[in-house]
Amino acid sequence: MSIEIAFDIGGTFTDFAVRIDGSIQTKFLKIPTTSEQPAIAALNGLEELLAENAGRESDVELLLHATTIATNAILERKGAKTALITTRGFRDVLLIGRQKRHETFNLNLSKPPALIKRSHVLEISERISARGEVLVHPDEDEVHSLVQQLKKLDVQSVAVCFLHAYSNPRNELKVAAALKEALPDVDISLSSEVSPRIREYERTNTTVANAYVRPLVRDYVADLKETVGGLGIRSAMHIMQSNGGLVPAEMACQNPIRIVESGPAAGVLMCASMGHTEGIKDILTFDMGGTTAKLGAIDDGQAAVTSSFEVDLIDYKRGSGLPLNVSSVELIEIGAGGGSIAHVEAGVISVGPESASSTPGPACYGRGGREPTVTDANLVLGYIDAEDFNGKAFQLHYDAAYEVIQRHIAEPLRLSVEKSAWAIHTLATNKMERALRNVSIERGRDPRLYTMVAFGGAGPLHAARLARQASIPRLMIPMGAGVGSAIGLLNAPTKLDASRTHAVLLDTQYVEVIQEIFAQLEEQVRNQVEKIGEGLKKFNFSRHAYMRFAGQGFEIKVELDSGTIDDSFVLSARNRFESRYQDIYGAVNPTGSVEVIDWHVSATSANTYPGGEWTHGMGHKTLSDKSSSASASRTRPVYFPETDGFAPCPVYEREQLEPGHFIVGPAVIQERETATVLLPGDRANVSEYGNILIDIEADPCLT
Repeated sequence: MSIEIAFDIGGTFTDFAVRIDGSIQTKFLKIPTTSEQPAIAALNGLEELLAENAGRESDVELLLHATTIATNAILERKGAKTALITTRGFRDVLLIGRQKRHETFNLNLSKPPALIKRSHVLEISERISARGEVLVHPDEDEVHSLVQQLKKLDVQSVAVCFLHAYSNPRNELKVAAALKEALPDVDISLSSEVSPRIREYERTNTTVANAYVRPLVRDYVADLKETVGGLGIRSAMHIMQSNGGLVPAEMACQNPIRIVESGPAAGVLMCASMGHTEGIKDILTFDMGGTTAKLGAIDDGQAAVTSSFEVDLIDYKRGSGLPLNVSSVELIEIGAGGGSIAHVEAGVISVGPESASSTPGPACYGRGGREPTVTDANLVLGYIDAEDFNGKAFQLHYDAAYEVIQRHIAEPLRLSVEKSAWAIHTLATNKMERALRNVSIERGRDPRLYTMVAFGGAGPLHAARLARQASIPRLMIPMGAGVGSAIGLLNAPTKLDASRTHAVLLDTQYVEVIQEIFAQLEEQVRNQVEKIGEGLKKFNFSRHAYMRFAGQGFEIKVELDSGTIDDSFVLSARNRFESRYQDIYGAVNPTGSVEVIDWHVSATSANTYPGGEWTHGMGHKTLSDKSSSASASRTRPVYFPETDGFAPCPVYEREQLEPGHFIVGPAVIQERETATVLLPGDRANVSEYGNILIDIEADPCLT
């Protein structure tokens, strides 16, 4: 027996999915996260999965993992004690940031605090020119002085970021060598290795963030591997990166900033895979868990990927967070999950971003939670079954949910408990709609032309309402939706990236320069492939670059040919740039000079869709000529404003649904890890692959 196990440790729940002998099974698992020691939840889940599938520890050939540890360390400012060494005169680069303001007229504008104190930023006299010339070498006495200062600060990690180090890393390498010799127990992160790209603030912030989380991630992975090893599992472990690809755990520890959006990226891969199976190419992804909600986009079957993104955003606005030069699946993440706490402030209900997490959790968990959450509201509204939650792993307490909503929301506002619960549900959905507009309308995507794929433990509960409000006509609830990110891990490729800044005019006279740039990047990626012991033939190499018209301040991403680099390659790149520029801005300057700023090479293993299509326990079933109505297992009162309150609502068991079955809303479709709520007028059909495809009735208020 060959077993591959994927597990995604989230803020509230840890999700598992297993592939046995090449087939993804329909038996998944969701258990509460042990916040203080996440490895314990992993251990408990692995033991349960092996017992369920009659497997032995020696049968486990591969562990695939997604984690939020790096993200949480940054958001909560709980990383390692870190110092920054930078070029003299640039000590305040992290405090100054960029001139751009996310609220132009706000005189009291606040920015996320820097990850390190100003007193932990040290300077040294050195200088590299933008062309890579060494103008000032670091002085040995000054380096010795830095070592003494670092000893006094008692730091765990050091970031080294010098001006223009992307063009020549010599000075950084010289200082790093001295630091490693004098401080062997201190982690060293170099900007020339972490982010060899222009723009000082972003490069410095990325390097500092890498140094800030590196000791934590290293210790976390070591603890996790030790815990799993204690169970008798000796298999390799791979970790998901934010770019949508896996790497060995040891490699992830070198540049842990690349795993910041680990879990959400895996979820987007699952959506792309399911869309591939169903023939759906344009998708808006919606992942709602216990702590946060994540929204993203897939265009023409490909997940939108960016070379940089921001964490700790304020109200989803660009320029309000901490920028990271990291290749990442494009996502918006907000504090709206099942555990998001509702409260009254100045006579108005607010939801999130504070979360009850798994400990103590929502009041209905019966674990000491004393504040109302979105999950409590969904229970009161009838969307969640108190007797059948998470496969009956534990029973929910309706009275506890009712009482906290009554005390904290209903009584202060003189509302009924039901209307208070509906307000909490609606406010959470509205927050997600605003984020959805950010990834769709505000980025040129018409939601009416997309299908939403909803997953996560709470996603299918809110998806139909969210889709209706956003004018999205179709919704998919995939198989195993409650553990979607874990499923995405099982279908993820290994992916390795290399990038660098080298400003070059896009002209045939510079063909040799371009050849040299790509030769170096491709060699760098090949070395990474060899390190992980994979054959080069298993990987597909791709190129892209960030270009602009000469004189502009920012660039656009352009995919490039993977063949021979010659004059025709340059002309093709120019044509691709103009086409992309026209798509974005509606006009192009055919005579303007084009320059390339950043160059990128990626190597992706060729196993994105095992067997050519997504497979699971149900497999593929041929649809009959006639569809039939599914049979409900029971009814229960469920709240819908369209029915003027509570009304008897049919409840269906997903495991009893067959391809060709259809259901007309209102209805609830129950499964082990989540539940899908159909609004009145919606129609759900079970596809030949077992996915639920829902036609959303248009909102009369929007037509």
